[in-house]
Amino acid sequence: MNKILKIIFIALLIQSCQDKVEISSIDSVNWEKRSIKFELSDSLTQGETYLSVYSQIYSQTEHRTHDLTATVSLRNTNREDTIYVNKAEYFDTKGYPIRTYFDKTIFIAPMETVEIIIDEQDQEGGTGANFLFNWTIKPNSNEPFFEAIMISTSGQQGLSFTTFGKRTK
Repeated sequence: MNKILKIIFIALLIQSCQDKVEISSIDSVNWEKRSIKFELSDSLTQGETYLSVYSQIYSQTEHRTHDLTATVSLRNTNREDTIYVNKAEYFDTKGYPIRTYFDKTIFIAPMETVEIIIDEQDQEGGTGANFLFNWTIKPNSNEPFFEAIMISTSGQQGLSFTTFGKRTK
């Protein structure tokens, strides 16, 4: 019996020392709190925006890459109108879907920003990752603004750059 307890203890100790990689910055519970509980009017304008995001970039050769942390910002630039984002899909370099962050309509209040963080350890997207956002706004409202900021630091050196969404529909 003592040997079994020692084995279990050692196994638990080893398990607790292993790194656990978080791949999503915002718990699905937070998306659930943002989801709307009513049907949107047919009179609203719908659109789709494409946003390039880099989980990795090449350095020196095509055989060496740097991993990046990406902050994806979903911004409402309206002072008075709420906007709605219906879906946020994340794709890898080859165009394969990696994950859908939400597929229930969420709201973004006037002048509010909501963020998705792609952790530096999350290399699934690769060098050509991207998002598609489906959204809904009131007629004559400003469209949502989507941007990504990628960053990596090591010692005293760092690099960072941004990308901006482009409306596709």
